[in-house]
Amino acid sequence: MFRLLKAFVQPLLWNITFVLFLTLAGSLILPNASWAGYSTLGVDSGHLSSCPASDNCVVSQNADPKHAIDPITYHLDRNQVRETLLKVLTVVPRTEVVEQTDNYIHALSKSRIFKFVDDVEFYFPPNESVIHLRSASRVGDSDFGVNRRRVEQIRLALRDLNI
Repeated sequence: MFRLLKAFVQPLLWNITFVLFLTLAGSLILPNASWAGYSTLGVDSGHLSSCPASDNCVVSQNADPKHAIDPITYHLDRNQVRETLLKVLTVVPRTEVVEQTDNYIHALSKSRIFKFVDDVEFYFPPNESVIHLRSASRVGDSDFGVNRRRVEQIRLALRDLNI
């Protein structure tokens, strides 16, 4: 009985040790891998960055059909809408606003299990009653529609608040 238990437990412990080693080695070798997409953030000449070819991004400006999403329209004062959006972002799970100006908001949203980071951006162009948006994963090729669903949930929350 003891030999059978030992034969089962020993390979299991080796597997756990190997996974832990890979996790630690990966975090030491690639400590900043989650920041790979950071350089393409922000507003340039009145536009948010376009999406990469991968399926893990949506954007409301100059997008191909695969990545396109409608901007959020509003009918209230721009500053009031901006403040309302900031409040909505405080209740979006695992999301934190990391940068904000008069016409731009950048938030980070982390996935529940693996803590993958997505960049969520909102741009308030002058003389337009719209919020342009971009939501993109920093790593991977697909997000299984998470970025699109997140933005649509934010749109619905703002609509419920009558912006």
